[in-house]
Amino acid sequence: MTDAEINAAIDRKIERNVLFYADHLDEIPQRLRELDAEWDLERALQANAATITVLGSLLTLTRGARYMLLPAVVGGFLLQHATQGWCPPLPIMRRLGFRTSREIEVERNALKALRGDYGDVPKDGEASARARAALKAAQMDSVGHSPGAIRSTVSPPTVPHPV
Repeated sequence: MTDAEINAAIDRKIERNVLFYADHLDEIPQRLRELDAEWDLERALQANAATITVLGSLLTLTRGARYMLLPAVVGGFLLQHATQGWCPPLPIMRRLGFRTSREIEVERNALKALRGDYGDVPKDGEASARARAALKAAQMDSVGHSPGAIRSTVSPPTVPHPV
């Protein structure tokens, strides 16, 4: 339920990263470690909610009952997220750059494909063509259907370094 512009920006970031690493294969292991440490949207949302709940509870104990509203609102947001898949903090978190676990996995799998972990990606040729083949392979599910995690944003590489 994220705004299409935000999704497109995240997709472009993934594509730029994969295009960069197509020319810097020796740096892929470090990037994979960074992706392993990256917090996905769900984890960030949970940490944010827990922090505000604890803070609200402490303020309720030390400053008075009016602060009970903080944990109550956060609890409502979490319930809304669980039932509808959306809550008010999500657009803000997406704008801050938090990605879904699926988006992180697409980049991880594309980098692994570039590294040679999968057989369908050419090992020789133009870096941008290899990067696009790796992205395509990463976007496919186990039966060869694209789950649509990354919308088509293919364009010539213009950013020399990952974001």
